[in-house]
Amino acid sequence: MKTKALTRLMLGAGALAIAVPTIPVIAGVVKKAPAKVAVAKARYGAFGIDLTAADKSVKPGDDFWTYANGSWAKRTAIPADKGGVGYGNILSDEAEANVRTILTDMAANPAAYGATGKQVGDYYASWMDQAAIEAKGTAPLKPYLARIAAVNDLTGLQTLFATTGYASPIDVGIIPNLADPTHYTAVVGQSGLGMPRDYYLLEGAKYDGFRTAYKAYIKQMQELAGIPDAGAKADAIFALETAMAKEQWSPEQSRDIAKLNDPETLAGLKAKAPDVDWALMLKTAGFDNVPTVLMANNTALTAMGKIMVATPLQTWKDYLAFHFVSDHAGFLPKAFDDAQFGFYSKTLGGVQVQRDRWKRGVQLMNGALGEAVGQLYVKRYYPAASQAKMAELIENLRTAYHERISSAAWMDDATRKAALVKLAAFEPRIGHPDKYIDYSSLRVDRNDLLGNVMRSGEFQHQLELSRFAKPVDRTLWGMTPQTVNAYYNPLANQITFPAAILQPPYFDPNADPAVNYGAIGAIIGHEMGHGFDDQGSQFGPTGKFENWWSPEAKKAYSEHTAALAAQYDTYEPVPGVKVNGKLTLGENIGDLSGIENAYEAYQLYQAKHGKAKVIGGLTGDQRFFLAYAQAWQSKSRDDRTRQQVLTDPHSPAKFRVNGVVRNFDPWYKAFNIQPGDALYLAPEKRVHIW
Repeated sequence: MKTKALTRLMLGAGALAIAVPTIPVIAGVVKKAPAKVAVAKARYGAFGIDLTAADKSVKPGDDFWTYANGSWAKRTAIPADKGGVGYGNILSDEAEANVRTILTDMAANPAAYGATGKQVGDYYASWMDQAAIEAKGTAPLKPYLARIAAVNDLTGLQTLFATTGYASPIDVGIIPNLADPTHYTAVVGQSGLGMPRDYYLLEGAKYDGFRTAYKAYIKQMQELAGIPDAGAKADAIFALETAMAKEQWSPEQSRDIAKLNDPETLAGLKAKAPDVDWALMLKTAGFDNVPTVLMANNTALTAMGKIMVATPLQTWKDYLAFHFVSDHAGFLPKAFDDAQFGFYSKTLGGVQVQRDRWKRGVQLMNGALGEAVGQLYVKRYYPAASQAKMAELIENLRTAYHERISSAAWMDDATRKAALVKLAAFEPRIGHPDKYIDYSSLRVDRNDLLGNVMRSGEFQHQLELSRFAKPVDRTLWGMTPQTVNAYYNPLANQITFPAAILQPPYFDPNADPAVNYGAIGAIIGHEMGHGFDDQGSQFGPTGKFENWWSPEAKKAYSEHTAALAAQYDTYEPVPGVKVNGKLTLGENIGDLSGIENAYEAYQLYQAKHGKAKVIGGLTGDQRFFLAYAQAWQSKSRDDRTRQQVLTDPHSPAKFRVNGVVRNFDPWYKAFNIQPGDALYLAPEKRVHIW
């Protein structure tokens, strides 16, 4: 079961696109804030903005991101072990260091933390014991490769396709039912590629190089595992994946919820993809006798079935063996780990040096026992005061959305009423879940790293199966508290802000309010905006997939969003690679909606607490916009950016600033933007969502 991939397919990603694993000010240098200003203890600068990051040689109207961040960009090198660097990475590094302290304590003194503490400590210790991993060599692989070798027909092949831990061209998982999000449904979708889909298909020397490197990597992994005839098998595996890529949906096609929404009975699945033994795969995955299954990427699944029966069984077995070794290379001797890093991080991402092992161990533990670690993280590192201040910010954003939706000229009264009902039903979750996952049934062996990984995957599989027959538990979280990100779930109408993101520069209790509204306020607004973006707007207040728009309002809205997509289609972050306006549309709508409503919420704050004074030579509005730009202070390697543009629904950081502010009238006034400035758009060309 690969539910994470299917959940991302249906629900999209978090708000922020950090270089590891995907997220996300600043202005002219003037006087320092006077000592009497109450926010002097802000983490960045005198009031929450690092003015030394600005590049005053650049006009704000020509390139606002560089005006705000240019000096920082010039003086900041991307670390050799990262694909990018920025504020999001700084917070992620801090969260990792804090989690490391917890893990080290548990590994050294597991008994002191109870049963769960021993699980976490032993798991982490099994990862850090490199000498033991080297000593075992390829022995841990043998039972899994033997299982693949024992396959002698399509029945055995499809059984492994539906088994946790093995690759498959077809994912099987669960998500809330689009028609009734209070209950779960089984879902099947496309999967199984070793590179991003477009890397198999795009022409040009760059992509030819990626394909050549991938074939060499397939050969190398098999040789390390002692698999004979690796070269010929690599050619066959690559040809198989290329055939799959040609039939699979593109990332932008997979954003179309209406097309993904194809609930089928077992008979319907058989009719659309007769070459797949659906009953076998569903039963193997634990979904016996389900009345309907959501058939996402339906035409691709039809093609996957045809490819399955047309491809020699031995090629599929070689495919499974290669992917098992590759997918688990990090848990094997150093030669495997280095080979995996060399292709995926260095060749595809441009990263030069492997991250420290303890850092990768933190990410492993966050995935395997994340909420057990998160519970301690919250106790040690999350101040209760953040909860109350965030709640106030969120409610101000809700009020701002109410006012702007109420006054949106393009929306008719019936649609407006429905939008306000949905807004009122938004459920914010802040910091951490109310209850945590019980990991007590997961067996952890301090001397069996690969076994721990496989048992962890099976634990997650069984956990999801245990939930399947029950009503959806709305208290479940899709991110751990130690995750620097946030997300909106349209199937529950919930916005979630983990503890780790509620820190400077996104949120600083000691910063000037303009800074907090421009940073975390815009992120909150972004997440709320997802409820009304091109995907989220297709879900009602309870999370049900339903149309609550009049035809007239939908047409007017589509005209706005099409214009925004067309703007982003022109942006070229890497020579020859342009942003895909359709793929990034939902996130771009979220960004624009976020700044519109965060600004409105800031005006509401001033109406209650008094008009903002000039601080450091900057007005409140200028500080707001500079804080917004500083929150997206990020730079990444060209190869990482290329991969992001082709696969990720988030635009690169620079365009999450420049592409947004140029559509927002108050920014023009705050910085006196004039015709002739590079970012200037005539008023009639500016896109206004709310």
